[in-house]
Amino acid sequence: MNQVAKKRFFEDVTIIDIAEEGKGVGKADDFVFFVDKAVPGDIADIEVYRSKKNFGEGRITELKKPSEYRTKPFCEHFGTCGGCKWQHMTYAAQLTFKQKSVNDALIRIAKIDTTGMLPIVPSPADKYYRNKLEYTFSNKRWLYDGENREDGLLNMNALGFHIPGRFDKILDVKHCWLQTEPSNQLRNRLREFVLQHDYSFYDLKAHTGALRNLVVRTSSTGEVMAIVVFAYANEEEINKLMNFVENGFPEITSLLYIINQKKNDTIFDQEVITYKGPEFIYEEMPARPAGGNGIKFRIGPKSFYQTNSLQALRLYEIARDFAEFKGDELVYDLYTGAGTIANFVAGHVRQVVGIEYVPTAIEDAKINSNINNITNTKFYAGDIKDVMLADFVTAHGKPDVIITDPPRAGMHPDVVSRLMEIEAPKIVYISCNAATQARDLLVLKEKYETIKIQPVDMFPHTQHVENVVLLCLRDQRLEIRD
Repeated sequence: MNQVAKKRFFEDVTIIDIAEEGKGVGKADDFVFFVDKAVPGDIADIEVYRSKKNFGEGRITELKKPSEYRTKPFCEHFGTCGGCKWQHMTYAAQLTFKQKSVNDALIRIAKIDTTGMLPIVPSPADKYYRNKLEYTFSNKRWLYDGENREDGLLNMNALGFHIPGRFDKILDVKHCWLQTEPSNQLRNRLREFVLQHDYSFYDLKAHTGALRNLVVRTSSTGEVMAIVVFAYANEEEINKLMNFVENGFPEITSLLYIINQKKNDTIFDQEVITYKGPEFIYEEMPARPAGGNGIKFRIGPKSFYQTNSLQALRLYEIARDFAEFKGDELVYDLYTGAGTIANFVAGHVRQVVGIEYVPTAIEDAKINSNINNITNTKFYAGDIKDVMLADFVTAHGKPDVIITDPPRAGMHPDVVSRLMEIEAPKIVYISCNAATQARDLLVLKEKYETIKIQPVDMFPHTQHVENVVLLCLRDQRLEIRD
């Protein structure tokens, strides 16, 4: 370790950038700092609490000069909760640095020209924009400042969010700015009820306790879904709690519960029990510009749907517009999920073929086609690299456009290879991780030219950003003639 890296305190460090995980970046000689809650433009004294050879992680001990981008966080839980890590930056600055992060990844990794990148699309709302939140019950509460863990009178039960890096510690959230009501009221009143009636909270290490999770889903149609996940509660406890929620929150249209005794929180393999109403709510995407019919989506407890409903509409409009459909195209929609994009573009093309590895999502996709009277979609469940083989393309036809919206890890290398073999004239690549998108674009650029790049902010006050890229197949004959 060099001499600079051995130092623990650094004075008058200028923060010059911000990293993907949301930390500010500073430098001293060749030593790089990743600093908690630092904003580009800050000048501060830094204490390094973890060092490597050429970089370290640090915290601000004294802010000498605040950045012009710095603002006061609006949430009392900022800095402790793992979400909304950029609340201390103005929203305009967040957009600037998100655009920069996409640009840097595409240049550094994909080595493509980004001079024509379009300005990032801001979210129409920067608070209460999420349609889904999941809270965790735990008997290992994270203590607020001034609380003493040795105080035997402390109630250690919590209902809230995980502390970053501490899977077994839960922040007891008082107010969350991410989701509209009844999310906060339901969480707070339910916490009061279960504490008054001596319900046990889940122990994430010992895997004991009655109450495990609370999931709240809201929609633009005004419908609300609440899912209570129990671990070891008895029938009497379950009925008493569910009755309280039903009577106290008549606006909940779909009230469900799950008994999950596994050692992980995933519910995809669990039975969902309906206590009140149907096992789903509806979300709508209006037709824009005005005129025509919007698209309705049925959202179940296990369904995937973009968590920023208003911005999801804009994201899909951008993907549709990039493709410049004429009406006679065959489209492959990869990682189709519940068929949201497939059904959204179906009215503009001849046929859409959607592929998704989660079978329950494919069932949702088929239902969403049926409720919208869409007849030109086909959906297939399976791993895309195993489904989209030569025989599949022969049977369904070579696509004119491929839309792909993979998870954060990007596309599997075998899927990228299949795209190179299929040679669809256009690919619209939607990504929530510019780095993995750039990795895939580096391979695709052998045959494809990047035509348009459009970042989209789906998650204000976080470092996350979506990006839509239009790729067009190069004319091989022109390249040979040249």
